[in-house]
Parts: sequence; structure tokens; C-alpha cells
Amino acid sequence: MNYHMGISAQAPWLKFYGDTPRHLDYPRLTIYQIVRQTAREHPNLVAYEFMNKETTYAQFMQRIDSTARALKALGIGKGDRVTICMPNCPQALDTFYALNRIGAVSNMIHPLSAPAEIAFYLNFSHSKAILTLDQFYPKLEEIRDQLENPVKVLIAFIKDELPAPLNLLYPMTKAARKVPKLPKGGDYILWRDFLRGAGKIDELPPEDVMQSREGASILYSGGTTGTTKGILLSSDNFNATALQTIAASGLPSIVNKKMLSVMPVFHGFGLGIGIHTALVGGARCILVPQFNVKTYAQLLVKKKPNLIPGVPTLFEALLRTDLLEGTDLSFLDGMFSGGDSLSIELKRKVDAFLKAHKAKIQIREGYGTTECVTASCLTPKDYARSGSIGVPFPDTYYKIVTPGTEEEMEPNIEGEICISGPSVMMCYVDNPEETAQTLRRHADGRIWLHTGDLGTMDADGFVYFRQRIKRMIITSGYNVYPSQLENIIDGHEKVLLSCVVGVKDKYKMQKVKAFVVLRPGFEPTDEVRGELMDYCRKRIAKYAMPCEIEFRDELPKTLVGKVAYRVLEEEANAQADT
Repeated sequence: MNYHMGISAQAPWLKFYGDTPRHLDYPRLTIYQIVRQTAREHPNLVAYEFMNKETTYAQFMQRIDSTARALKALGIGKGDRVTICMPNCPQALDTFYALNRIGAVSNMIHPLSAPAEIAFYLNFSHSKAILTLDQFYPKLEEIRDQLENPVKVLIAFIKDELPAPLNLLYPMTKAARKVPKLPKGGDYILWRDFLRGAGKIDELPPEDVMQSREGASILYSGGTTGTTKGILLSSDNFNATALQTIAASGLPSIVNKKMLSVMPVFHGFGLGIGIHTALVGGARCILVPQFNVKTYAQLLVKKKPNLIPGVPTLFEALLRTDLLEGTDLSFLDGMFSGGDSLSIELKRKVDAFLKAHKAKIQIREGYGTTECVTASCLTPKDYARSGSIGVPFPDTYYKIVTPGTEEEMEPNIEGEICISGPSVMMCYVDNPEETAQTLRRHADGRIWLHTGDLGTMDADGFVYFRQRIKRMIITSGYNVYPSQLENIIDGHEKVLLSCVVGVKDKYKMQKVKAFVVLRPGFEPTDEVRGELMDYCRKRIAKYAMPCEIEFRDELPKTLVGKVAYRVLEEEANAQADT
């Protein structure tokens, strides 16, 4: 496939590519087929490890095929959608690729989603089944009557993927004892029983049951208006991201390298780079189901990963632990930051930390959106510019336009970032209006993704991210859309009006704060505040929960009568600085 269409002369960044190829070949393979190709070349290498249990590429393909047969036995076929509501663990990977193998579509969601959110995602995607862990089953019981169609529930267990004797000891751990026992006779299918169904299917459909250009997976974003959008991505999109990332890494190969796959599988960054890029390149995914600073440091010492993709919060954690004192980190070949802006000061501190620990690399910042899977721009290996998010990937083009138009800006003039290339999404699911607003064919004949982000590009093609046109909060690398939270909070019977803002936070980069005006007759007491927080917990994902609710008699307004959220944002951040 050819994506460069002869406009290389308009790509000044190419002279900073070094050894990175300017253009790549993109095979017409599905995500299953391209990983199977890697497995044939490296059958005995480890594809992933989970809690010290290793699975080779050959074993991984067997697991995928067994899962694919079990899905067929469950009645899942081409075009059907299945929700994966899982942390980074083997069953999630097996199912993601198995769905692609039979031509079905994965619908990736956060396992910490609130019950109401899970109901929305299941209804929106018309999912026929959902895979989740035993600990999240109560949420599904709670929303049964909210589902528009029957949904088969597959329940997996962490202990089933642990090596002996850890699998025997796990039920006695504090974490396991906290998990409520599954109700007997509940409307669910245990993973091990589900896999037994594979024996009922003699043959899988032909591998060309799905074409690489067809929709393979749905991820979620707020789109350009801040409301939830399902992003339909093809195998071509995922494969382009993987091949481009490997090419831009500056490494001759990532075969047998170890990738610390700590970014979650439901996230474009975690799925597209932490998982798929590693597997396409023949690397080993070190699956991390839950992040904390202590285990992070232990993983670095014990596993010695070569590649670490993550959000700034992940790298800031390096600076807050004393568990790495004196540790030799020379095994690191690449550290890639995305999902949020990496401040110049944090980059300086992380680079100093790496140097002090004998690492020969510097942290490299990238940029992208879920609408193009994840990263599409990366700081060149040996050439960083202060404050820049780098240069576009091979066969990917950036330009800055006047917001709301297709008019390209001169270098160093702020405007909307637009992206064109093979990783750009197919569409927003069932939303042609927003798709047309976001994907536009310009005068050059190319389809450009209007990101809703403001930035600049210098004369050499280095890109600089400034701020989001769309109102959005990024906390620990996750996108939080204030308008969604306000709709939920405003739904409480005692609330008249609310406004949600992001407040600077040393660890999360931003935390969520809600300003609330109560309806007449209700007093702003701690009891009401607690009631609102409980209300939110049932409807808002844990990572998006307001850390604080501040009551106001009224909210500031703009001249046209809109809530002046920027005024509240400035007030909240000023308080955070004192």
C-alpha cells in the first residue's frame, strides 16, 4: 500500500529521520495474520509473560485458535461485537486476536467503568457478549435490566493464569479475599467452561473472512465535541501504527526485546503500542495488570525491560521512589512518553535520573490521538527540540490549519493540528455528522483528521502541542470529558447546576474538581456532599471521579450566559498553588 502520494517535498522533517526509513510497506494482513506471521518466524520466543508465567508465540497462537473456536461455539460470527472489559492479562489478549481471527469486532472498555457506563458501552456497540473478571461481575448484575439486547457474560479469573504454586496460594491473598464470590447459578459462563466449547468446532472460518481494511476494534474518545464516540479502527490502522512505531524507534529490530506493557489494553496507547507493536515486532510483552510505584520499581529491577511506553505520570513515579537507588538501568533501549504533555521540567528531571542510573537514552515524547490508534509523531532518537512532541511517523503528514477551516498556517503560527496517514480511523461508529466534521478531504486530495488540538509546526517540521480546542481533562493519561460528568452530576435531584474543571496535580498532572449549585431548599452540608460523591461513584469511572466537590451559590457566566468554566479553572488552580 502506498500512502505518501508524492508529497514528500512538503515534509521538511524527513531530513531529521536519520536511519528511519521515509516510507514503509504495509501488508494487507489482519491483526491476527500479522502476529501469526511473527509467530511462524519466532515460534519459541516468549510472546507475553504474566506474573512470571511465560507464553511463547507458538503457544499464543494455539490459545488464540482455541479461543476463536470457543467464540464460534458461543454463536459469535463475522461482524458481531464482543466487549472486552479487562486489565492487562492473557485472556484479554487471547480474545482480542481471536475475535479478529473469526471476523468479529472487539469493543474495548475500562474495567473500572461505572455500571451505567458499562451499560452504555454494551448498548452502543450492540455487543453479543462481554469478557470480564470475577471481581467486576456485580456491576453486570446491576445493569441487566438496562441492556437493550441479551449479552452473554464470560467470567475470567486471574488465578487461572498464574504459575504454580502461586495459583494455589492466590485465593488466600488479601486481594483475592476482597473479591465477592460469584453467586451460584448466576447468568454467566466461566472462562474454563467457555474454552471447553472449542471442542465443538472442527474448523475455523477461512482467514480471509475479514479483510484488513474492515473494522476490527472499537475504542472510545470524546471526539471533537467532548461527548463519547466509538472509534472504529481497522487492522490496517493497527498494523500501520505498529510498523511505524518500530521504524521510528531508532532500533534495528525489537525482536526478543522486552516491552513493559503497563499501559492498559483498553487504551489506544496500551493496545496499539504496548501490545500490538510488541507482538508484530517479535518482542515480549511483560503484562502488568495494575500499576503501583513499588511493583513498578521491582519490575524494572527484576525484569529489566528494554522498552517502556507510558504516560508522564509513569515516568514521574521513577523520581518518587527510593527503591531504584543505585540500580543500573543501562538495559533500557527506549522510553516513550505519550497520552499527555510531558513538561520540559519533567523531561529534564527524568533524563537526569536516567543518566545517573547509567541509561544511555533520554525519554522521547510523542503525540497522537485515539482517532489514529495512538502515537503518530515522535521525537527523533538523537535530536530533541525543547517543548516539541517530535516529527511525524513515516508516511504520516501533519499540518496546522486555521481552526474551523482547511487553510494551512505559516510555520510557528498556532492553529489546529491535522493528521493524514495510514493509521487514521475509519469513522466514528454510527455518527456520520461528527465523522464528516473530523475527517475532511482537503484540496490536496488527502483525508485529514482534524484533531481538535492547537499547536504549531516550525520550519523544520517539528510539532509543538499547545492546548486542546475541545474542553478535556487528562488525568493519569486518561481523557475525562467535563460535559459528560456535568450531565451526570446535574442528574441528581438536589443539583441545580454543576461545572467540572481540571486542577493541576503533581502526580496525576490534573485532578477532577466539581463546582455545584444546589436546588433551592437544599443546604450545602457535608452530608449532601457525601451523598453526591456516592451518587457519582455509581455512575462515573474511578479514574474520572471528582476528588472534590465545592458548593457555590452561583457560577460565573460569560457575556452570552454560558458558565465561565475557565474562571473556575483559574480559581481552582490558584488555590492549588497556595
